[in-house]
Amino acid sequence: MLRGANRQEIFHDEQDNLRFLETIKRYKRISSMQVYAWCLMGNHVHLLLKEGNEDLSVTMKRIGVSYVHYYNWKYRTTGHLFQDRFKSENVETKSYLLTVIRYIHQNPVKAEIVQRVDDWKWSSCLGYYNTVNAYGDLLDRELILRMFSDDKDMAIDRFKEFNEMTNYDTCLNDRMTRRLTDEEAREKIRKILGTYEIAQVKSLPRLQRNELLRKVKKIDGLSQRQAARILGVSHILIHRA
Repeated sequence: MLRGANRQEIFHDEQDNLRFLETIKRYKRISSMQVYAWCLMGNHVHLLLKEGNEDLSVTMKRIGVSYVHYYNWKYRTTGHLFQDRFKSENVETKSYLLTVIRYIHQNPVKAEIVQRVDDWKWSSCLGYYNTVNAYGDLLDRELILRMFSDDKDMAIDRFKEFNEMTNYDTCLNDRMTRRLTDEEAREKIRKILGTYEIAQVKSLPRLQRNELLRKVKKIDGLSQRQAARILGVSHILIHRA
């Protein structure tokens, strides 16, 4: 997992997401690594990779440096983009391999950004669901699908059922933070708003409002939908802030 420094956004538009996927593809060719799953969120990335002909830390450094160079050029900024070194763990059993894939694909659902895993276009989910691999040589799905059946259509159906199963998966020590009650959330939001009242946020000028929403998004245990409900704004507005 790669996370933005101070939880800052690392993808601001579709071009950024596409550029990151293209960067993975480029260094996949160079390193001969395998890519089994990914999910690009606003301020972090989940990847499930099998090491190629070079140490995975080297490959990840190449990917990070390349994307940061693009990001700093595009947004005319400098400095660190990612938080320290990437976090990683070994996947050593077939059952955990499947668990990690499901965890990665369900990340946007559990973050309450979308309702279904296949509603999120920036994960490898659609590559598994389509009869024809939507991501070409970026996604290595055959090993995973064969775990469900040698018949491709049956394998996809069984994978879908597994992938959408309700679960309490936790991976990479990225344990789900305890959700705040509305009362606890309001208290933390008020501290961020300072002299503003909660009811005033939706009427603030866009730049001022978005600056506050970005700070609210960083509150541990607060979902974007919960924040939207408390502040009286769309959760899409919070997501895009």
